[in-house]
Amino acid sequence: MSAAEAAQINASVRNGWLLSLPALVVLAVAAVGPLLIVLVYSFLEAGKHGNVVGNFSTGGWSGILWTRDIFTDSYVLADAHLTIFWRSIKLSFLTTLTTFAVGFPTAWFIATRPPKARALWLFLITIPFWTNLLIRTYAINEVIRTEGLLNLALMKVGIISEPLKLIYTDIAVFIGMTYVYLPLMVLPLFAAIDRFDLRLLEAGYDLYASRWRVLRRVVLPIVKPGIIAGSILVFVPSLGAYVTPRVLGGGKQMMIGNLIELQFLAGKNWPLGAALSMTLLIVVTIALLFYVRAANGEKTHG
Repeated sequence: MSAAEAAQINASVRNGWLLSLPALVVLAVAAVGPLLIVLVYSFLEAGKHGNVVGNFSTGGWSGILWTRDIFTDSYVLADAHLTIFWRSIKLSFLTTLTTFAVGFPTAWFIATRPPKARALWLFLITIPFWTNLLIRTYAINEVIRTEGLLNLALMKVGIISEPLKLIYTDIAVFIGMTYVYLPLMVLPLFAAIDRFDLRLLEAGYDLYASRWRVLRRVVLPIVKPGIIAGSILVFVPSLGAYVTPRVLGGGKQMMIGNLIELQFLAGKNWPLGAALSMTLLIVVTIALLFYVRAANGEKTHG
C-alpha cells in the first residue's frame, strides 16, 4: 500500500468518526450519563425522605443480599430479594423456552409460504406491536381472570367445574410475558429460516436420516444465530419486565423491575434501588456478551 492510499484511508476513517460524533455525543449524554448517575447513587448513603446523602457508603450493594432485623438489629439474609431474583430469572428462562417452542414452528410455517402469503403472515405477527404494552397486558388479564374468557369457555365445555385461579400468580405473569414477547422470538427465527436452503433437507432424507435427526443435526445448527438472537430479545426485556408483573401479579408476584420501583418510591432507599438497577444491568450485559461470543463463534466456524 502506498503512502497516498494509506493517507486516503486514514482520511476516510477520520471523516467517518467526525460524521458520527453528534450521535456519539447524544448517546453519551442520554445513555451513559444517567447510568453513571445511578452508579454514583449506589455508593451513597440513603436520605431520610428519599434522595441520597453525599456520604460514601456500600449499604446499597450490601442491601441486595443482607437486611437489618428490626428486633435484634443484626444483619440477616434478604430472603425476599433472593426470592424475587430467582422468580425473575426462572420466569424469564421459561418464557424464553416457551416462546421458542411456539415461535420456531410458527417461523418455519411463515418462511415456507409463498412470498405474498409470507408478507401477510408477517403483517399479522407485527400487529400486536401497534398496541400499547399496558393495553395488551390488560387484555390478557381479561382472558385469564376468574370470570374471564378462558374460565368461561372451559366451564362451558365441561372441562372444569369451577374457575381456575390463575390471576395474581406466577403462571399469570408467565402467560402474559409469553404473549407479549412471542413476536420478538418469531421475527429473528423467520430471518434465519428464510435463508435456509431447503435442499439440505432433501440431502438429509436421501441419506436416510429421520426427521428428528435432520432437525437436530441440520436445521438447528444452521438457524442457531436466529435462535440466539431471539432468545436474547426475549430474555433481556422479560428479566426487567415491570408492567406485566405489576398488572398480572397484582403486586404480589414481584420481579426485579418492581423491586427497583419499590425502593425508589415507597421504600425511599435510592442507593439500594440504584444498586439493584446496576445488578440488573450486569446480568443483561453478561447475557449480551454470551450472544456476541456465540455469534462470533458462528462466524469463525463458517
